[in-house]
Amino acid sequence: MIVSPLLRAAAIMSIGMMFIPMGDTAGKLLTGAGVEPIFVAWSRFALGAMLIFAVMRGRDFDLRVFRDWRYWMRAVLVTIAVSSILTALKTEPIANAFAAFFVGPILSYFLSAWLLRETITRARTVLLFLGFCGVLLVVRPDANVSVGTIWALMAGLFYGCFLVATKWLSGRVNPRSLLFSHLTIGAVLMTPWGIAALPEASPSVVFLVLASAAASATGNLLYTIATRMADASQLAPLVYMQLVSATIMGVAVFGDWPDAWSIAGLILLLGSGFGAFFLKRP
Repeated sequence: MIVSPLLRAAAIMSIGMMFIPMGDTAGKLLTGAGVEPIFVAWSRFALGAMLIFAVMRGRDFDLRVFRDWRYWMRAVLVTIAVSSILTALKTEPIANAFAAFFVGPILSYFLSAWLLRETITRARTVLLFLGFCGVLLVVRPDANVSVGTIWALMAGLFYGCFLVATKWLSGRVNPRSLLFSHLTIGAVLMTPWGIAALPEASPSVVFLVLASAAASATGNLLYTIATRMADASQLAPLVYMQLVSATIMGVAVFGDWPDAWSIAGLILLLGSGFGAFFLKRP
């Protein structure tokens, strides 16, 4: 049986996306133990940059990105997004936080059309509207929206802007340079706050810090490998696989079973994501 390059890339991308909520699960355990979210975010960026550099052995990194303000702006966007989602996870169930976070891909679709002149299609717009309805079913906004939900929504907004910046800059350098640049710049920017929030070392804290960084870096590394095999825009809808992993982690680690409304919302989000993926298949 011959598997197309796109399907192989999709499988790698899907596995990579499953790893990212694993890193956030470790981060939630850390913040629940009193570790500051800013330290968790900083350690993830710093250790992730070192891991990616070691795995790639420094090959094919375009270091000119560090002299270009656009890559610094992109790194700031993802730094704020990661710090915000980790802050949200202090109080929110992981599946709910990720559902709110996924306003990001919806925002990026319309921003890309406005700023990058990407084509808007009726089918994709309908799918994104269904995805947004899924977010609303999970978040169910009212006058008593939690602070954690607000942090997750803010993370999603910054992540959406990060996705647009990534599309804008992706044709200028290779994917590994994009990944290494935002991890390194994020680590540099957060160093003063990360060091100030340094927790007391213990075996459990060290393990969780390493697990958080390793899982996140693995997810991003697999994403980078996948985008070398297929067009990143074709694979982008598969970021919704993070919802599957987040739900599994929430149930398995924290016992957070989503209610009926949340399950319906998650199904809508996943359906819209996979629908967009199959629309993009040649």
